[in-house]
Amino acid sequence: MSTNTLSKETEKRLLTFFNTTVDPEKMAKAIRQVNFVLALGLIRENETLQQEINKLENSFYWLNELAEILNPYLDVE
Repeated sequence: MSTNTLSKETEKRLLTFFNTTVDPEKMAKAIRQVNFVLALGLIRENETLQQEINKLENSFYWLNELAEILNPYLDVE
């Protein structure tokens, strides 16, 4: 896991994005939906290369991590 801190400019852009464009809960839901569709589509593809599966697994993990930060879902009982 990376421990890099965000620049002030990046923080500002993220805050502006979530305050004016989309709320974090809706973004988290959209991330989960696209993750599901992408994963299912690639898994069902008979000719999916192993390299693409590895990329998908990595992307799936990090997008879910972001979704959990935006709107915790998996940790809620």
